[in-house]
Order: sequence, then C-alpha cells, then structure tokens
Amino acid sequence: MPSPIATRTYGTVAADRRKEMSGLAFVQGLVNGTLPLNTIARTLGYDVTEAEAGRVVVSAMPNDTHLNPSGTVHGGLAATLLDSCMGLAIWTTLDKGFGQTTLEFKISLVRPITPETGLIKAEGVVLNRGRRVGTAEGRITDDKGRLLAHGTTTCLIFEG
Repeated sequence: MPSPIATRTYGTVAADRRKEMSGLAFVQGLVNGTLPLNTIARTLGYDVTEAEAGRVVVSAMPNDTHLNPSGTVHGGLAATLLDSCMGLAIWTTLDKGFGQTTLEFKISLVRPITPETGLIKAEGVVLNRGRRVGTAEGRITDDKGRLLAHGTTTCLIFEG
C-alpha cells in the first residue's frame, strides 16, 4: 500500500466531473490516484487500495493518533473504514450521472484493534443493488485474516 501522505492528493471531485464517469471509473480513479481522496482519508490515514465492480478494499495502519482513552483504536476508525468500503462498493455499480449516500449502517466490533495489530483491510461487497437502494456488507481483517469488525449498510442511489 502506498503511503497516503506521500503519494496522494486530497479534496473533492467536482460534481460535473463525477457525472461524466461511471461509478467504477470514479472509484478506480481513487485507487490509482488520478482522483483525490476525501480529506477524512488524510485525517485518519487510510487509502482506497482495490476496486472492481461490486467490491472495494480500504486499508489503514492503526497508530497512536487513533487511540481512545482505554488505549485501543477508537471504534470510529473501524466505522469510517466500513462506511467507506461499503459505500464505495455500491458506487462501483452505478452508471454515469448517479451517486449514492449512506442511509444507515450497523457495525459490530469483534476484536480490539491496536497499533500493534498492523495493517488492517476493510473489504466491502455489494449484496443487492436496486434502482434506488443498494445494500452491502463489510469486513475488517488483520494481516492474518482474523475478523476484527463487520457491518452492513443501506445506501440511497440518486441521479445527479
């Protein structure tokens, strides 16, 4: 995984430019660096590392900036990684001129994440994509394949 700080640009993609791309082209642009990642990716230090139709992987290296008062990684990092990978997985299925936004998501944290956990990967996979609503599931695993957290999302699909 490239270092997000050293090789990435951050910001937003203008709506007119987004409308010209399929959802898959948009997300692949995030992966290959031709499009900027959102600024929360810079803040939390994550990267969008893989994208194909219906599947996206987001990776991060937990560190001491992510800790809660108990000394483990705050659940908000896991929530953000899952929200990102699941929502972007839905986005990969969209035609030009369409977007999506999260309506709701649920996560379960099953193992503590610490800086010693090392690289974590959040994989989002589309479960169902209709005309107006899409659903996806996500799993965060460590480099040994152990499940750390999982979740589901419902996303609203809209034109424009």
